[in-house]
Amino acid sequence: MSKNIKLCKGLDIKLAGKAEAVIENAPMAKSYAVSPLDYESVTPKLLVKVGDKVEVGTALFFDKKNPRILFTSPVSGVVSAINRGEKRKLLNIAVEPDQAQSVKELKVVDATKAGRSEVVEMLLESGLWTRIVERPYGVIANPDATPKAIFVSAFDSAPLAPDYNFILKEEKASIEAGLALLARLTDGKVHLSARKGDEGFMSEIKGVEYHTFSGKHPVGNVGVQIHHIDRIAKGDIVWTVNIQDVAMMGRFVKSGKLDFTKVVAVAGSEAPKACYKRIISGAAVESIVGKVSEKVRIISGDVLTGVKTAADGYIAAGANMLSLIPEGDVYELLGWAMPRFHRFSVSRAYFSWLCPKKEYKLDTNLNGGERPFVVTGLYENYLPMDVYVAYLLKAILVGDLDKMENLGIYEVLPEDLALCEFVDPSKIEMQQIVRDGINLMIKES
Repeated sequence: MSKNIKLCKGLDIKLAGKAEAVIENAPMAKSYAVSPLDYESVTPKLLVKVGDKVEVGTALFFDKKNPRILFTSPVSGVVSAINRGEKRKLLNIAVEPDQAQSVKELKVVDATKAGRSEVVEMLLESGLWTRIVERPYGVIANPDATPKAIFVSAFDSAPLAPDYNFILKEEKASIEAGLALLARLTDGKVHLSARKGDEGFMSEIKGVEYHTFSGKHPVGNVGVQIHHIDRIAKGDIVWTVNIQDVAMMGRFVKSGKLDFTKVVAVAGSEAPKACYKRIISGAAVESIVGKVSEKVRIISGDVLTGVKTAADGYIAAGANMLSLIPEGDVYELLGWAMPRFHRFSVSRAYFSWLCPKKEYKLDTNLNGGERPFVVTGLYENYLPMDVYVAYLLKAILVGDLDKMENLGIYEVLPEDLALCEFVDPSKIEMQQIVRDGINLMIKES
């Protein structure tokens, strides 16, 4: 029986608009997109042009740094647009889908008999390799490297996060097949973590090192779980995979056909209908949530770590939810002097602390501007890791590589400091600072 790991630090932000336990099939979108911007440190090289016919699994572009890493189409159809930004930077490749979907024939190997190199080549050719994230640095895994372990979190503790036990209740066999496939990629263990008291069928899965966690957000972050299971030291490599992507890999090896469908949560106080939608990865946002007011912020992902997405944009490749909250463009005169029962605060500056179970309708307003960065010890109350947040950020800002290493840059990704950024009275963009520090480490290594 697994040992439960209880974390005392953290914070659960109770937002209004949690998705109801109902799964609806989203209509086929007018277009689907694959974007290199959804991945870190990718330099794309196109393999298609506008008007080309593609199938599910056809490679659209590859990474110049490692041409073996292919990014494939989630649908069959015609390449309708290649969208570029400043200096001709590739933003995304849009595909207009066919009514009848055709899937590219790919070689599928038996994970129990095939060698590791065959499994790697299969995942690379299918495009599923891009779903494997390497730590440190949070980049697409290097197929030439061998991780000391692979970690999968079976729950998410972020605000309004989807309930994986619910959306994956019919996918147990696929998850087992996907985890068995991942086990072929490492000489170490495959770790699976679930929330204590809400394990569901996850506790029945065999062939993995099983753990349970209890506590507040960010207890569901895989980086926090790695820190308490098997910490990353200098020179270590570990891989992580989202539980929905594990199921996607499992479906591929079981059926022999690529299937990029997944279930996402549509949540938030401004969601037209807070529920779950079954979509194909890369779908247009409008096909998922319909028409949305300009005064609504659409976020691919959760409100702490997600990316702002335009109403005519596409859901990010790694997003398992769309969060819809009010834009913070309404200001209160002398708001700081009001009781503000409707506002949430981690301090007792507002009277909201008297209502610990209340759900809040929060907007994107910063409620102030950026202020001097003061070391207060506040962040360590919310990050359940042995990392001195303020000192790490200051080391990054001055570009001191040695101090960055000693203070834990190998153990964190921007998502791990998202909660610290939320409670920060100085309004510092901590996630961007961490990403800049990681990019500096990559450049200098």
